Amino acid sequence: MRDYSRRGIYRSRSGAIFGVCRGLAQHFDFSVFWVRAIAATLLVFSGIWPALIIYLLAALIMKPEPAIPVESAGEREFYERYTSSRHDAAQRLRRRYETLEKRIRRMEDTVTSRAYGWEKRMGR
Repeated sequence: MRDYSRRGIYRSRSGAIFGVCRGLAQHFDFSVFWVRAIAATLLVFSGIWPALIIYLLAALIMKPEPAIPVESAGEREFYERYTSSRHDAAQRLRRRYETLEKRIRRMEDTVTSRAYGWEKRMGR
């Protein structure tokens, strides 16, 4: 079982329907059986539509559990931002790779320039 409980409640990727009950069980360290039993009890006593609406809202609000375990604070921050705004995360990645590409081009220009060759031959 993965430990994501420190940062929030996640929907489980291996749950039966949207993974809400399994995600709640993992977060609160309960048995999945008891969480599902409570959900079924609420379904019976509150009526189908209120319980169904609450369950669907929970499925929409809860973020899915990361497919790859999060190991560092930077990875956790990226995952949190990605799940809240995928467009912004994609823009951030695009900017980061563009700056890396510019740095690599500058390095290539320096290494392949004639001045670099002469400096290397002279021992500088």
